[in-house]
Amino acid sequence: MPRPSRYSGALAILESGLGPNHPGLANIVYNLAEVLRRQGRYAEAEPLFKRALTMREKALGPEHPDVATSLNNLALLYQGQGRYAEAELLFKRAPAIWEKAVGPEHPNVATSLNNLAGLYQGQGRYAEAEPLLKRTLAIYEKVLGPEHPNVATSLSNLAELYRQQGRYAEAEPLNKRALAIREKVLGPNHPDFALSLNNLAALYQGQGRYAEAEPPFERALAIREKALGPNHPDLAQGLHNLAELYRQQGSYAEAEPLLKRTLAIYEKALGPEHPNVGTSLNTLAELYGVQGRYGEAEPLLKRALAIREKALGPNHPDFAQSLNNLAALYRRRSRDTEAEPLFKRALAILEKALGPEHPNVGTSLNNLAELYGTQGRDAEAELLFKRALAIDEKALGLNHPDVAISLNNLAELYRRQGRNAEAEPLFKRALAIREKALGPDHPNVAASLNNLAALYQGKGGYAEAEPLLRRALAIRENTLGPDHPDVATTLNNLGMLCRGQGRYAEAEPLLKRTLAIREKATSLTPSAGIATPAKPDHLADE
Repeated sequence: MPRPSRYSGALAILESGLGPNHPGLANIVYNLAEVLRRQGRYAEAEPLFKRALTMREKALGPEHPDVATSLNNLALLYQGQGRYAEAELLFKRAPAIWEKAVGPEHPNVATSLNNLAGLYQGQGRYAEAEPLLKRTLAIYEKVLGPEHPNVATSLSNLAELYRQQGRYAEAEPLNKRALAIREKVLGPNHPDFALSLNNLAALYQGQGRYAEAEPPFERALAIREKALGPNHPDLAQGLHNLAELYRQQGSYAEAEPLLKRTLAIYEKALGPEHPNVGTSLNTLAELYGVQGRYGEAEPLLKRALAIREKALGPNHPDFAQSLNNLAALYRRRSRDTEAEPLFKRALAILEKALGPEHPNVGTSLNNLAELYGTQGRDAEAELLFKRALAIDEKALGLNHPDVAISLNNLAELYRRQGRNAEAEPLFKRALAIREKALGPDHPNVAASLNNLAALYQGKGGYAEAEPLLRRALAIRENTLGPDHPDVATTLNNLGMLCRGQGRYAEAEPLLKRTLAIREKATSLTPSAGIATPAKPDHLADE
């Protein structure tokens, strides 16, 4: 895309002919700023947005609808940079202008309310976002009719809010209604129909319904490639989504070329320093990390970190995420002295940017606590795990899947300390939450079964542990496939249970199959004669 300096001469000519505050000139400045914002060139876009806003306020008055449009897009710029307090002030001013100019039920009022809701949603302020999204939907339905594309957009946004809160049963009918509207009004080959397919697939993915998620992801990808071409950023997003589904199922060989193509499209379409390039690098690095390809993952994470710091600034939540991811890699490689300061810096950024009770702060606390736990700093780890649990319960509700993660992590700490009486009810509560929220066949249910079995197995309760492990194995084989690393974890634990009871003939094929899966997944030469103890699944978010 052209740099701003390429336009400066043309802008100067227009300014001399129209005057410095002419609305037509303001429109040109605004449009240029928006092009730059969409490329992630925030530092270049901001002065142009501000200039357009000033010109419109001076030429049209502070309560003109075009002023509201400028406020909205400057707010989107601030939101993209993590400058939430500045964005909120502008987002609140915009709907007030629209309401006064065109009345409280105009579609533009709804759009402004939707944008404010999106800001709250990104900050984890779900209770404030929901009534705004519902009012947005009501306005669109009343003014535009129940089958207007804007109604579909509003339904999708409300569904996403529910999905983030683990309210899957409420989200699914909204996503399906949005999909039906877009298919009827826009046709089955429209990019927005592909977007609805993607949203429904993501909902299925979050519930572990991988077999149902794959066809809509693939169909959305085909629509986007045909409608937008092979190098469009929206196609890259579709490739990324399908790759993530493959990664979660352990299909690493299928995921990698999609992620590499995603990265290439973003670099070509948006430039090598766009935040989306940072996200793509991060995801590819995560794929390498789960395969133990740490040497390949580290430079990607460092490049993502540098991109986010330059594009978004050192206090943005996405920069904190990159710090966290690099720290997690260091922790996996036992480079704890390098990991700890990164985890702590990420936590400090998130607390300042999002507030001390945001779910992402809880995730960051979990990760730092995990590090402390591996170092034997159990007292410090316990305090952080408990704070993370309290944050998740308050922000997300008592039955959210992320609450189960925090319960599991605290319970695992207690199990390692031999505090089985304290660990058991936490493991059981985590299992109950997951079964209710995600369904009885979700991979995370299998993880909870595995963890509870490890507790029983550790204290010699083989009869209690074995049916849990066999159920976990069945779930994982069914949802993830027979060669997934998590299947190997459960096979290993079941094999060790049999060995512990002297059932060597049963243990041997289980442990041999474990070894074969892990060799295939990591392409590593097996170690000879080393028995791996049963262990719970690690569930801290990274």
